[in-house]
Amino acid sequence: MKGEGTRRHQTGAIVIGGHFQGLGLARTLALKDIPVVVLDHEFSAARFSHSVQRFLNAPNVRDGEAFLTYMKSIASLYGLEGWVVYPTDDESVYFLAKYGGDLNTLYRITTPSWDRIRFVYDKRQTYHLAERIGLPIPKTWYPDSKEELDGLDLSFPVIIKPAVMRDFFRVTRKKVFRATDRKELSIQYEKACGIVDPTNLILQEEIPEVWNHLYSFCPFYKEGTVHARVIAQRIRQHPMDFGHASTFVKTVDLPELEHLGSRFLKAMDYYGLCEVEFIRDKRDGMFRFLEVNPRVWGWHTLALRAGVNLPYLVYRDQLGLSSMNGQYRSGVKWIRLLTDTPTVFGQLIKGKMSCKDYFKSISGEKEFAVFSWSDPLPFFMEILRLPGLWKKRGF
Repeated sequence: MKGEGTRRHQTGAIVIGGHFQGLGLARTLALKDIPVVVLDHEFSAARFSHSVQRFLNAPNVRDGEAFLTYMKSIASLYGLEGWVVYPTDDESVYFLAKYGGDLNTLYRITTPSWDRIRFVYDKRQTYHLAERIGLPIPKTWYPDSKEELDGLDLSFPVIIKPAVMRDFFRVTRKKVFRATDRKELSIQYEKACGIVDPTNLILQEEIPEVWNHLYSFCPFYKEGTVHARVIAQRIRQHPMDFGHASTFVKTVDLPELEHLGSRFLKAMDYYGLCEVEFIRDKRDGMFRFLEVNPRVWGWHTLALRAGVNLPYLVYRDQLGLSSMNGQYRSGVKWIRLLTDTPTVFGQLIKGKMSCKDYFKSISGEKEFAVFSWSDPLPFFMEILRLPGLWKKRGF
């Protein structure tokens, strides 16, 4: 299959990134007999999947000009004209938002242009828009200097996080720095300023027991309408406090999150797939808006297991075909064994979970992030690559 030439008579899908998100996209679209080409600069798991017709070693998408030149060159070379392009991480979203206008005569781009993506790429703009439309968010401050920081009236603990994650996370392998008092805040703020400019930093109150109250609303959204969606609770993540990524997720029925998330997406005139993240504040029971991931998210294959093929709906829309709305089932679970296993082990050691709790949590209908009886090789190759993944990604 992968040795054959790309089928020119059928419109296929191009997936930028072959990590487990890209692998999930390939498997989801292949179920509809859509040919899939994966582009990546890394030796990723999707390379070994039966669902991937062709894996291409591309430049790093961070090198925008080189990647643009590459995308233009492969369109006719491999018969990819008119194919639907999906991003799988923030870097590929940034690329498509910036360069999509140079590619839309060759491909069907599923990422909105920069004038819309900027509202979710830069979290300062994200929170300013949320506040403007009256969406509840954690208490947030935007100090541009140490002097401004010292003048703030704060209740601890607080977190420091970047408005744009890419450079901060690459250096620290963390999403936030935490401070429990003024002295620690000063130290952590100075440390953060050594990584990114102070104008790229946000200060936020820490919501109690953050790991127990994370939720997401994930739709295919177009022209002010939710065409399909899944809503889930992100029960475990790695690490548990301020995780890099979810490890165990379960679908839930919470229409309130659809209402809140749709307000934000409508305000920015969003198109496509996205994950709108919330945290439930146990102090008042209110759901507070956190951020939007304008692409497929780590556990997106849960939607398919629960009854909704979201990437396929976008594919149909890009080809001008009618929508196929679907309802998802509550109580369906998603597990990434590679990261959930050490997360659970840590919780067991700390006495925060029992073996009975764990086995009860994973009972019932579930989807695995990578493992598949019908497509097993990516899972075993990911196991072999575990040391490299841990060093490079932190998970």
